[in-house]
Amino acid sequence: MKSLPVEDPGRPDHRSPNRYLLWLLLTQRRSVAAAAALGVIWMLSQALMPAAIGRAIDDGVAAKDSGALLAWTGVLCGLGVVQAVSGVTRHRMAVFNWLSAAYRTLQIVTRQSTRLGASLPKRLSAGEVVSVGISDVSHIGDALDIASRGSGAVVAIFVVAGILLTTSPPLGLIVLVGVPVILAVAAPLLKPYRVREEKHRELVGELNTHATDLVAGLRVLRGIGGERLFAGRYRDESQRVRAAGVRTAAAESKLSGAEVLLPGLLVALVTWIGARFAADGTITVGQLIAFYGYAVFLIHPLKVLGEAAGKVTKAHVSAGRVVRLLDLEPEVELSGTTPVDGSAELVDASSGLVVRPGRLTAIAAADPRDAQAIADRLGRYTDGEVTYGGVPLGEVADVRSRILVAVNEDRLFTGPLAASLTVRGEPDGTLEGALRVASAEDVVAEVGLDAQVAEAGREFSGGQRQRLRLARALAADPDVLILVEPTSAVDAHTEARIADRLGDARRGRTTVVCTTSPLVLDRADHVVFVRDGVVAAEGVHGVLLDTEPAYRATVTREEDDGPS
Repeated sequence: MKSLPVEDPGRPDHRSPNRYLLWLLLTQRRSVAAAAALGVIWMLSQALMPAAIGRAIDDGVAAKDSGALLAWTGVLCGLGVVQAVSGVTRHRMAVFNWLSAAYRTLQIVTRQSTRLGASLPKRLSAGEVVSVGISDVSHIGDALDIASRGSGAVVAIFVVAGILLTTSPPLGLIVLVGVPVILAVAAPLLKPYRVREEKHRELVGELNTHATDLVAGLRVLRGIGGERLFAGRYRDESQRVRAAGVRTAAAESKLSGAEVLLPGLLVALVTWIGARFAADGTITVGQLIAFYGYAVFLIHPLKVLGEAAGKVTKAHVSAGRVVRLLDLEPEVELSGTTPVDGSAELVDASSGLVVRPGRLTAIAAADPRDAQAIADRLGRYTDGEVTYGGVPLGEVADVRSRILVAVNEDRLFTGPLAASLTVRGEPDGTLEGALRVASAEDVVAEVGLDAQVAEAGREFSGGQRQRLRLARALAADPDVLILVEPTSAVDAHTEARIADRLGDARRGRTTVVCTTSPLVLDRADHVVFVRDGVVAAEGVHGVLLDTEPAYRATVTREEDDGPS
């Protein structure tokens, strides 16, 4: 069996769910066609068995011809071997198609999520993205998995109908007319199932989002005594999901019931009429047994068609969620190709900020949101009139690797602590130095670099997580490092150590720290005071304290006596 695709999954057609599923089908056309061919052989080998049994009875048992009996027994055994071999191979190919479709979709979703970057959390909830990456890819894989059996089922039904028409035209017509009637009766059951499945998938995505938020904020909830309140809300939402699931299951059970009842009625009709024909002498005993075998066999392909309808319906709903994700566009594009020297000025025209290379620049903002907005523009997480070395930031090559913005919302990843802190392979001297600057050696010494980090590092305190995130940012060693409130969760002694070490560690590299901490501001080479989104004053910390009342009020948390 071929290995799973690890190459570029290509550019999907995401204009509609149907087009996306068709694109997947065409992308995997060779393996899907092979699985469909094997499905046809597998199903036909079963469909021809009643004919072989009937001939063995008529030509061998009834005619008392042992040679004919042995010959048709050999044919029956051959069909069994063909069925076994084709069945095993078909299943392998079907699993390959399932995995290919599911993981191709997962690759596409991951690539799109990476492309959206910081825009993704603003447009979709974490729970919805997780739901797409876990449940929806599975349903899409099911659609390609059922293609092999579905193709075999369609061909087998027509072959059996042809055999019946040749042997007994009335029975053949019953099958040819009965199958479309069954499909027509079952078709109205698909729409309610699809609508309820869409609603259920939507509620599951919302519940996943709230569960993620609840786990992330559990420590805070315990601190304020809000566990019961939020647990009650989660319970109510869970009950809504359960009710939606029950409604979906009710629609699905009707479809499943139709898969059994309607083919069963057709089988009963064919068997009854065949028995009448045998009693009248119109057909032989062997043909009657063969007809009964055909009738029993038809239950299987007809049930496969019903199963295919259900899986394709689920896949259509899931493809719609994938298409919605693929339709999103990032707020800013990172397609620049102009190289810029690392020792260049970074200028934000909107605020009037000029970040000179090789210095530790601190931004103290009267409103913290202004500092965050400047950091977002400097890191090109939002669009703005920013230049780097005189080149518009949107045209600069490799912005993400050149300019790193570290905020307190950054997460520690699950897995070994060393892997969560290193960005360039194995831990080295760079990480050790970064841990020292971030005053996080004690954290690592306590648990070890091989310790397994839980989700979002929840086993660490807020201050420990902040120091580990700072160490990771320092270990990346970018040309421009922008830190937003990097010491807000640590005690004064730890903050002083970080402030003392940060300047030396980043000497010769451009560093911007958004903070109102006097300890950090006092160690900065240059301090910029931002008020109402623009630079109001700049200089060194001591001078600004003496000359700018608004700056002093911001830093010392005093009341501002008025504009300077």
